[in-house]
Amino acid sequence: MAAAVSIVLLIAVGIVFVYPFVWLVSASFKPRGEVFDNRLIPETFTLDNYVAVWQEAPLALWLLNTVIVTALAATAVTISSAMVAWGFSHFRFRGRGALFALVLGSMMLPGAVTMIPTFLIWNALGQVGTLTPMWAHNLFGSAFYIFLMRQFMMSLPRELFDAARVDGAGPWQVFWRIALPLSRPVIAVTLVFEVQAVWTDLMRGLIYLRDNATFTVPRGLKSLVDAFGFGGEWHWEILVTASVVTTVPMIILFFLAQRHIIQGVATTGLKG
Repeated sequence: MAAAVSIVLLIAVGIVFVYPFVWLVSASFKPRGEVFDNRLIPETFTLDNYVAVWQEAPLALWLLNTVIVTALAATAVTISSAMVAWGFSHFRFRGRGALFALVLGSMMLPGAVTMIPTFLIWNALGQVGTLTPMWAHNLFGSAFYIFLMRQFMMSLPRELFDAARVDGAGPWQVFWRIALPLSRPVIAVTLVFEVQAVWTDLMRGLIYLRDNATFTVPRGLKSLVDAFGFGGEWHWEILVTASVVTTVPMIILFFLAQRHIIQGVATTGLKG
């Protein structure tokens, strides 16, 4: 009985989460007058929206910009966070606990506190209006990912590293050739989490991107809302179609990486 109730509850919750996307996909195949008729099966099925969305906006360019920013940001934050996490988990030095607490304490700072100083720095460097501020901040790691990786790396057997040092391996070789390969599950989690975060990051796009040619997907969708929504034309079929096109890559990523996500989270939780 309890199992049946759990299954029914999971199905109900699943429907609640899946329904908005199913509605979005359905609306993308409807003409403008039927977008909000709440039919999951379109009364008038059309593919014109998928043709029009590529004509009305440089969607391919926005997707390319987003892929570039996402790849650079995810790679940068994964490598930099792994290096810091390795230092905290493997090396013993005075003040390590206090320094790690300081890193975790930075998570308590609201993003609004550092938003203006960060903008002034990028503006002084002449990078406002370029894609650089969208990813380069990740070169300095992330407190959350550092904590996640440190917890995992602390569970790795030190005997492997001691044996490698006896064989003549240096600190960098131990980290790159042994620690990183053993940390694949938590690295996969970090990559997927950061890809999702950067792909949907609208705030930085609004702050730093000025030109239509440098827009990322979230910033581009915002410009479409301004042009076809609040601008008075109300082409909602264009907006929902663009939303479907830009959401599909994240769904594909999840299905491809779900095994690694579950393994990484479960392993980190058990060993950390």
